[in-house]
Amino acid sequence: MTGRIVLLGVTGYTGGLVLDALLRRGIEPVVAGRNREALAAIADRHGLEYAVVDVTDSAEVADLVDRGDVLISTVGPFERFGYAVARAAAESGAHYIDSTGEVGFVLDLRRELHALARETGSVMLPAFGYDYVPGMLAATLAARQAGPTVRSVDIGYFAIGSLCRGLSHGTRTTLRDGLTLPAPRRRRGELIQERTGSRVRGFDVRGRRRNATLVSGTEVLFLPLDLPTLDSVTVYNGWFPALSRPLVALSAITALTARIPLGRRLIDALTRPMIGPPGGPDADERARTRSHVVAVATAEGSRPAEVHVEGPSAYSLTGELMAWAAQQLATTTPRANGVVGPVEAFGFDTLLQGCAEVGLRPVGSGQR
Repeated sequence: MTGRIVLLGVTGYTGGLVLDALLRRGIEPVVAGRNREALAAIADRHGLEYAVVDVTDSAEVADLVDRGDVLISTVGPFERFGYAVARAAAESGAHYIDSTGEVGFVLDLRRELHALARETGSVMLPAFGYDYVPGMLAATLAARQAGPTVRSVDIGYFAIGSLCRGLSHGTRTTLRDGLTLPAPRRRRGELIQERTGSRVRGFDVRGRRRNATLVSGTEVLFLPLDLPTLDSVTVYNGWFPALSRPLVALSAITALTARIPLGRRLIDALTRPMIGPPGGPDADERARTRSHVVAVATAEGSRPAEVHVEGPSAYSLTGELMAWAAQQLATTTPRANGVVGPVEAFGFDTLLQGCAEVGLRPVGSGQR
């Protein structure tokens, strides 16, 4: 291995999953964060080096890494805690991976740090987990099937199995906050903003028609860079298909409430019970759910091409994907520097192989 791997946020739920995945690969990262006592306990348990660092101090974070190292961050919300960490990686020439689902944060990184990262040789892979690698994989496969004149892709994220008790604290927070944030989508070659939850689309999933609502997704940013003829990209979430149409009304109400004085505080107070305690589903609960993502690509003069990919639960998949990407960046020469998507960074064939390695593979639409 040519570069060290430094993991920020290891005391949190997602960080713990990434650590487990790295250790299964025989990789011993430096674990870092602000809680010395908790870090020391984790480091002692696994025989690891640890470092205490303030993630809001870019200079402190930069001291942890050198050019060619890999910095993994699971410390969110990323709009609040992510910029200093990302800038430290870009300035030092370290590679960077995070677990964000906040597309606005990814847009900011692309705008503010892409040129700097290219100069320093840093590969920056935001949202490299369940958000949003499966969609990139399925959409690229569908676009290739549709042919060289592919023009549009619709992507739907679904869960196989109940999520009633299987959402982490971070996911619940993201879902709550997402109701008041716009969802970017690509339409006629332009990036536009629409209200989250304002659209409903049906997808065939394991032989059943399931509804999904409009959400954010980094696919709208990165797919057109890989597929130049693509001018429309829309991402949907169908975790709770029975609630899709009620969510349209709920998103309208919350978006309107957020515009009035004290509206944000009111929403926070009313939705605080849904956030729940820190943590997330344990291994048994994760084993009861699977990830299923659909992409439907349309080209001029041909029938739509539809691809389904399926893999472990969203949380297990995130940990495994981030560990795989970190190992790749630490041991191989990436194809592109800057703030990039997974296909641009690794090449599609390598990404396809890596996804298969962690259990994310194409399946038939009628699989049961």
